[in-house]
Amino acid sequence: MKVKTRDRILDTSLTLFNVVGEPNVTTLLISDELDISPGNLYYHFKSKGDIVGELFEHYEAEMLDLLAVPEDVDVSLEQIGIFLHLTFEAIARYRFLYQDLVNVLSRYDNLQRRFRNILRLKRKAFTTLCNSLRSQGLMSISDHELDALCEQLTLTLSYWVSFELLSHLNNKDNVDLGRGVFQMINLVSPYLAEDTRMQANLMAEEYL
Repeated sequence: MKVKTRDRILDTSLTLFNVVGEPNVTTLLISDELDISPGNLYYHFKSKGDIVGELFEHYEAEMLDLLAVPEDVDVSLEQIGIFLHLTFEAIARYRFLYQDLVNVLSRYDNLQRRFRNILRLKRKAFTTLCNSLRSQGLMSISDHELDALCEQLTLTLSYWVSFELLSHLNNKDNVDLGRGVFQMINLVSPYLAEDTRMQANLMAEEYL
């Protein structure tokens, strides 16, 4: 099936943004990469900002779906591992947003409120997951410690891509999702009951 030009523009732009960095990509570079005229590109998107906006909508939809963690369900450790893996995958797929987060949001201020909402939902999701483990007797943690832990989990998830890219400046495709999941599980591990902690440590090792 033939891919529509609009979808090709979005796919190519996403690749260029991720590899080159969004500030370094122009609409002319995108049209050259696609071998289409600038006029053809402008027919679909009036500016680079419109492309960024639509890509953000795709990212936002994925994250809202992932972060909608039900509060009345007993969540298993395996399900938390899957949640972390899928969330890291979504962030890596749209990693241009995270490579220079403050800079990107400062130039697209219409996205700031929506990104802050995603940040809030990340923290809420971690709180819900940890409370589920606590209610099942699998985690022992005070409310104060829980607040600090969920803050750290949100921070690690949000800035892992930047950390990885700083470690591999010559290869922006080398974002190790597994190491991110490993790190997140190890942040939670000290608060888990002994048997659950052993299970978590074994699960974390599988991501290396």
